[in-house]
Amino acid sequence: MIAITLPDGSQRQYEPGTTVADVAASIGAGLAKATLAGKVDGKLVDASFPLQADASLEIVTEKHADALDVLRHSTAHLLAQAVQRLYPGAQVTIGPVIDNGFYYDFAYERAFTPDDLPKIEAEMAKVVAEQLPVARSLKSRDEAVAFFKGLGEHYKAEIIESIPATEDLSLYSQGEFTDLCRGPHVPNTGKLRAFKLMKVAGAYWRGDSNNQMLSRIYGTAWLNDKDLKAYLTQLEEAEKRDHRKIGKAQSLFHVQEEGPGLVFWHPKGWRLWQVVEQYMRRVYRDSGYQEVRCPQVLDVSLWKKSGHWDNYQNNMFFTESEKRTYALKPMNCPGHVQVFNQGLHSYRDLPIRYGEFGACHRNEPSGALHGIMRVRGFTQDDGHIFCTEDQIEAEVTAFHQQAMKVYSDFGFSEIAMKIALRPESRLGDDATWDKAENALRAALRAAGVEWEELPGEGAFYGPKIEYHMRDSIGRGWQVGTMQVDFMMPQRLGAEYVDESSTKRHPVMLHRAIVGSMERFIGILIENHAGAFPAWLAPIQAVAMNITDAQADYVAEVRKTLMNQGFRVESDLRNEKIGYKIREHTLQKVPYLLVVGDRERETGTIAVRTREGVDLGSMPVAEFAAKLAAENGPAA
Repeated sequence: MIAITLPDGSQRQYEPGTTVADVAASIGAGLAKATLAGKVDGKLVDASFPLQADASLEIVTEKHADALDVLRHSTAHLLAQAVQRLYPGAQVTIGPVIDNGFYYDFAYERAFTPDDLPKIEAEMAKVVAEQLPVARSLKSRDEAVAFFKGLGEHYKAEIIESIPATEDLSLYSQGEFTDLCRGPHVPNTGKLRAFKLMKVAGAYWRGDSNNQMLSRIYGTAWLNDKDLKAYLTQLEEAEKRDHRKIGKAQSLFHVQEEGPGLVFWHPKGWRLWQVVEQYMRRVYRDSGYQEVRCPQVLDVSLWKKSGHWDNYQNNMFFTESEKRTYALKPMNCPGHVQVFNQGLHSYRDLPIRYGEFGACHRNEPSGALHGIMRVRGFTQDDGHIFCTEDQIEAEVTAFHQQAMKVYSDFGFSEIAMKIALRPESRLGDDATWDKAENALRAALRAAGVEWEELPGEGAFYGPKIEYHMRDSIGRGWQVGTMQVDFMMPQRLGAEYVDESSTKRHPVMLHRAIVGSMERFIGILIENHAGAFPAWLAPIQAVAMNITDAQADYVAEVRKTLMNQGFRVESDLRNEKIGYKIREHTLQKVPYLLVVGDRERETGTIAVRTREGVDLGSMPVAEFAAKLAAENGPAA
């Protein structure tokens, strides 16, 4: 007999070879029916997996954290089966799970189009209704190659041929459809219910533009129809909030082919930028940072010393002049080290904090570019702290409090912390990384917060805390970072003199709160759907006349408010007042100031909100006081 330990700590005895499904059935008929897969000693397996030795077991049902991945993986196979039923000769390639869904790449005589999706989706529903059992089998590499070549699946055979010959491969079959897959999968296709095909796109085989273009079909899958509907509703809302559409409608910015991944800021957009930048500049100042400015272009020798050449050069832009090679900076940190190196520093001087609104350039793939969210040229609210090891915890804790206040000021209350740990390609030894990672853990522990760990996702020079915030429609965004770096100061010769007059290398903390200014502003646009709070709005109020007789007074009102630091414009066009009000309401200006003869004579303004609320007439000074009270963080 073997002992199976369940999540509640209880143990049950079973014969060797008992499957996960058998265990579920022995506990209860309801659990057996709900079983999707199992988790044996922390590893996901099929419900048909035989238990041969003592083990811990979790039964994966819809309530389990891994259920969605299993469902989405299985739904990808459902898609592939439906496609091959409808389009004989279509070859399957890869079909991974992605955020909120899955995709599958197909090779076919023609590209699939959106018009194909309803038909494919209907066929998927038929396969679900058939409740086909899903079975796993093992083949050697060579057997698997022969099997898929026999099916005419040459792309799949090519994938398998690149796998070592000694490795056994798992295949999953449902009805007439078989594919190479690690699994696990649901026991039968009847378990798959809440799914929808979303879009089609082109994708090069193995991501190489020299290879054939394949058809990629994206889909989403959820535990139930309610969750699916909620997701589709969120997508609809996100579409309405698309920063690219709002940016165009409100004339905030644009991008164009001559500058891929680079942003052209319009006057209104640049005003919004300036509000964010000036707010962050005050955060620098109040937190003890000295603002610096470093060059955009630096000799490649510096990037070799810093480690970027060996670990980051594929993401960098280079240029040559007078037989020297230069790089556009992808990061601000090496420049800040050069500022630190100008002069001798004592331990008494530390920590030294530098901040820069540093413009960076990174050679992002063109397919990854997205409005101002993913760009090649961006500006960071970038800061670097040079400190001793003993100061790390206090500095990270202080930064955390600072960052949380900033997010709160911008209206974000749901913030999740994650620690990105050592990547495969990195500088330094394991002992140094252990020290850096533990320093971040200790700091977050001291701040009283919980965190998730992300193995392999740190920067090449150090681990980092990531701040992930949730917006008004429930989407998560990664913004701020705090990174501990023992390596770069040493590589670039940064030193201070300690208590015993010995030269030592400082620790370098890399920090940013909003991260990329472009991306953060894109997030703000979508979070507020372009209807910014008054303190953020690029235009806080528009003063408008009813007839030409009030034009001079409107100009006076605008000047008075502008002299007090408010962002106010006037609309003196010879148009009906209703037309003006509608137009500026659509532009989502917070306040509309209407001036007729009565307002001119009494020295007042009639105030309306963009929501259509009539606040009545009031003196200009009263409105100014109201607007100042709403300026909150911008004050």
